Amino acid sequence: MANHTQFTKTISLDQYGIKNAKVNYQLSSDELHAKTISTGQGVESSSGALAVNTGEFTGRSPLDRFIVKDDITKDKIWWGDINIAFDSDKFQKLYDKVVNYLSEKEIYVRDSYACADEDYKLNIRVINEYPWSNMFAYNMFLRPTEEELESFSPEWTVVNAPGFMADPKADETRQHNFAILDFTRKIALIGGTGYTGEIKKGIFSALNFILPVFKNTLPMHCSANVGKNDDTAIFFGLSGTGKTTLSTDPNRSLIGDDEHGWTKENTVFNFEGGCYAKVINLSQEQEPEIFGAIRKGAILENVILDADGNVDFADTSITQNTRVSYPIYHIDNIRKPSVGENPKNIFFLTADAFGVLPPISKLTPSQAAYHFISGYTAKVAGTEAGVVEPVPSFSACFGAPFMPLHPTEYAKMLSKKMKEANVNVWLVNTGWTGGPYGVGTRMKLKYTRAMINAALNGDLKDYTYEDYHIHSVFGVAQPRTCPGVPTEVLSPRTTWNNDEAYYKMAFKLSNAFRANFKKFESYASEEVRRGGPQRYAF
Repeated sequence: MANHTQFTKTISLDQYGIKNAKVNYQLSSDELHAKTISTGQGVESSSGALAVNTGEFTGRSPLDRFIVKDDITKDKIWWGDINIAFDSDKFQKLYDKVVNYLSEKEIYVRDSYACADEDYKLNIRVINEYPWSNMFAYNMFLRPTEEELESFSPEWTVVNAPGFMADPKADETRQHNFAILDFTRKIALIGGTGYTGEIKKGIFSALNFILPVFKNTLPMHCSANVGKNDDTAIFFGLSGTGKTTLSTDPNRSLIGDDEHGWTKENTVFNFEGGCYAKVINLSQEQEPEIFGAIRKGAILENVILDADGNVDFADTSITQNTRVSYPIYHIDNIRKPSVGENPKNIFFLTADAFGVLPPISKLTPSQAAYHFISGYTAKVAGTEAGVVEPVPSFSACFGAPFMPLHPTEYAKMLSKKMKEANVNVWLVNTGWTGGPYGVGTRMKLKYTRAMINAALNGDLKDYTYEDYHIHSVFGVAQPRTCPGVPTEVLSPRTTWNNDEAYYKMAFKLSNAFRANFKKFESYASEEVRRGGPQRYAF
């Protein structure tokens, strides 16, 4: 896809309150790459990819994410620690400060859209202070044709000013950085942080309200791909569980790696036009498609380069959350357009650092709803300050920080769609086997791929006593055999070689599940409550 020609249309930002700015409209990826280097904001790696440092923030800041409380949102949003209310008048005052800050600067503007299904298309205008932030928007949002740009009318606007620092006392933010959604003004306002993920997650959060409330469509924090027989697979999972890795399969066409909608017409569509992958310990051997996507047009974030521009993917001295963004066409085998038919298989991915959950298990509908609401993975030592042993981490719907509605609203929609589509749901542990983190080892990627392929190919049969073992603590059905996987690997208890230690850890984790679910019990049906672990530790 050509990306070297600057679009000739010009626009004014006066309507946004940005005065006398030098507006760079719709610059190509190549031009933004060159601009970033010429201004000293990035360097070129040996692969041709742009490498930048996002500054103080190398990840999202959930406690600094706000939603304006107004007539549209006040009775619908699940207000609390995840969706923090912000006053409409205060938003306007802060917005005025930000656009005044951007006035008379050199600014980068991009018109793009989200949602690959034409019936759900959301036009977006992104206004950036930095050229590499605008290049990120080029990579991650869908790219209109020149003909579409001639009559383009933005519905939502992202205003992104990393260099603007809020005054917490005057502006009523928590600290100097912020990401605020205003559904009446249709603005995502981001300041004080250079982390580009806030740009895409702002629009994702907006769609997580718009689609279920106004379009009867389920938004999902998931990746998706499709096989040669048009069988769509969905992969839910939190960061680091393998969504991007496992959905990027040379034998299946990639629909998208992070954000999708499941429509009332029973299609699955990508929200985005690119991928945003973690690159910690990335290797060409293990993940050739992602490795090959890191070339001119891609943006590496917070990685360490040697004197020759080679990336040390194992170096986490800046952050564990090293990333790359690239347009989806950097992957060879992609679905065009990024839309699939009704899914046949859904995978819930978890990196269980306790080493308790089976590497793959089949879920009943009630278990699927329970595990979707729970959204479990685990933090391991080194990922956050003070974490010295595995800590259970629950994020409702595998994406609580981006879900404006109560999690059970999404779970009800998912359960209904799963039943209507007669979809198979699998829980896949991409974490530890043979013991917890520090004792056991990480599940081999080749085994996880073999198990997923077996599920997709129908090699894992329906429930029978001969084919499945019911886990005695979590009640999930774990297959006794799987092509390409040693039999002993399929039983987590067997890999420990110490039944007493295994069950102590299993009960510890099951109690963490039950404690987490207490906040949802009054909203969940009896059927869903029965989907969790049924036994307490003795």
